[in-house]
Amino acid sequence: MKSLPNILTSMRLVLALFMFVALAAAAGAVPGLSDHLEPQVQFALQRWALYAFVVAAVTDFFDGWLARKMNAVSVWGAILDPIGDKVLVCGAILGLMSQGAQPLVVLPAGLILFREFTVSALREVGAGKGVKLPVTLLAKWKTTLQLVALAFELFVAAWGAFGLPDDPGLRNPMTYVAHGLFWLAALVTIITGAQYWEQTRKALS
Repeated sequence: MKSLPNILTSMRLVLALFMFVALAAAAGAVPGLSDHLEPQVQFALQRWALYAFVVAAVTDFFDGWLARKMNAVSVWGAILDPIGDKVLVCGAILGLMSQGAQPLVVLPAGLILFREFTVSALREVGAGKGVKLPVTLLAKWKTTLQLVALAFELFVAAWGAFGLPDDPGLRNPMTYVAHGLFWLAALVTIITGAQYWEQTRKALS
């Protein structure tokens, strides 16, 4: 039972990969496969990609909670957990971008990707010099906000796949909510990135 948290974390990585490949295939970006997909299959791939993302996002809460509850915190889990988060978020962003032109998504998406890779590099450099960057409370909320925002964005992008009416009075408000959450997530992401940068600078100076 004590291996359950690590199993959930590993499952998040698998689901993230499935989600990205499904979105890429639905967008016609998988050679040899996408060319032969019928519209209903493409819609099904979009739906299942969103389902996989939601399940993976839920495991992000339960793996850490179970590890603490079962006293099963491990080094392997501590390594896998942030990797799983970043793979899920970055995979969802790239999959989202593959669904078509979305001008209001490009900038926050780029900022989030920039921050995630930069902080990963800072952690790697800091670890090599014995500097640890503890996860802040705001950073934890940042991940939650990213996952919620991306779930909304993926839902809006796959609107037709769920058979919903293309009514601007219904779709536009949902789109505004999704974009608003995504921009807020990008802002919090940049703030936490600046905090980690300052922590690393002070520790290494």
